[in-house]
Amino acid sequence: MAVKSPEHYLKRAKAMRPRVFMDGKPVEDITEHPVTRTVVEANLASYEWALDPEGGKVLTRPSHLTGEPCNIYNTLNRSTDDLIQRAAAGLYAAEHLGTCIYRCVGCDAFNSLAATTYEMDQALDTSYHGRLMEFLRYVQDEDLTVAGAMTEPRGRRDQKLQQWTDPDLSLHVVDRNDKGIVVRGAKINISGAYACDWTIVMPSGARRPGEEDYAVSFAVPNGEKGVTYICQYTPYSAERELAEDPWELGNPRFGQRETSMIVFEDVFVPWERVFLCGETRYAGRIVTRFAQIHRMVCGGSCKVGFGKILIGAARLIQEYKGLEKVPHINDQMTEMITLLETVRACSKAAAIEGKEVVPGSGVYVPDDLLGNVSKLNICNAFWRMMALAGDIGGGLLVTMPSLKELKNPETRRYLEKFYSFGADVPAENILKITKLLQNWTAGLHGVGTWHGAGPVQAQKIMVQRLADYEEMKELAMKMAGVPEPAPSQEEAS
Repeated sequence: MAVKSPEHYLKRAKAMRPRVFMDGKPVEDITEHPVTRTVVEANLASYEWALDPEGGKVLTRPSHLTGEPCNIYNTLNRSTDDLIQRAAAGLYAAEHLGTCIYRCVGCDAFNSLAATTYEMDQALDTSYHGRLMEFLRYVQDEDLTVAGAMTEPRGRRDQKLQQWTDPDLSLHVVDRNDKGIVVRGAKINISGAYACDWTIVMPSGARRPGEEDYAVSFAVPNGEKGVTYICQYTPYSAERELAEDPWELGNPRFGQRETSMIVFEDVFVPWERVFLCGETRYAGRIVTRFAQIHRMVCGGSCKVGFGKILIGAARLIQEYKGLEKVPHINDQMTEMITLLETVRACSKAAAIEGKEVVPGSGVYVPDDLLGNVSKLNICNAFWRMMALAGDIGGGLLVTMPSLKELKNPETRRYLEKFYSFGADVPAENILKITKLLQNWTAGLHGVGTWHGAGPVQAQKIMVQRLADYEEMKELAMKMAGVPEPAPSQEEAS
């Protein structure tokens, strides 16, 4: 059986010794550090769900390679039903974690690469697809966690890649031999990679002839020589480090989304783990196909899970304060639900309208236009939901005292008296929900939602490219009785 227990993963995580830095200090043990531990806990949860009778219906499916049940994050989408399940898994993970599921990007990378390596093998007689399937089978058999890495520092945007002052601003190949390649550079904003077994690296964008060294994709194991992880650090990181007990925090077990910069200093990658090397024509296709899947999930279903938590917390505050019958607040709640369900509908529609991306590959991706519309909608919708929930929560969201005061004999009675709002619930419960809502309305999630799976302008560009204006113009002309223009001489010929 390819679905293993949480203990299998935790044992591996405890043995991991990646080179990790946070707040200027090395992290000796990712399973013990209060911040990195949250990523370990999220990965552990994905194993727990897979073995749960209900969670397993969403989080597992058979491998197309072996027929054995696998965690969904280690499988390929081979039908529209699989895409629907993939979207459902994103929703399930988000509403149970309240943060990122760190296996998500690796899963979408597997699918993008599966389609593109199949296409390369057919056109170029390469062996990339076979390598990828061997690696995928190994990951499935061992039920490993795989992260994904695409975003890079990059140089000036008004210059071509070759004009950048430092060639390492985009990850590239610096040497090749009969055993493999050597790469140098960095990936940034990478979710949870330091606590995953492997990371799949993809190019960050299309590549032109002359940029062959930058058209590269491969898999690297955790702790590989030459790999360094430099973690994000925010006020929420500091707060978690200082907390005497995680119960003081809004999301005690899973925390905020944790990312890092991954630095590659002359890292050797054997050929069996290389899935693109120099084929510039296909670099952009990997990125595009990845985005098609990821915008449906990260930009759609997973943010719906987050939104459900956000709305649930706002509703509790509404009830604690006795505001259930206040019309304008109920209007705000209705608006949040409407925004949420609109995005969910877009995400599900993108899955239903999905198609096999490369004939014969067996890999299905969501409808590109609907996936981009889903992500574009959630960017604006999530900011609006945060504003509405913040209004319902009130000023206490940003002025609340530490929950440590409930353990302080000199202040506890004041909090219990004045922060109970006269409700028939303990002040501690109200403050914990307020802290949870603070995480969403005054935390990292707004910008994270805006930029995750690509910034808004990327979706706008894709919508412009994908919109069928000709069909719409034709409908308008028929309706108005306007004759179609005669074809030009060039078109007629």
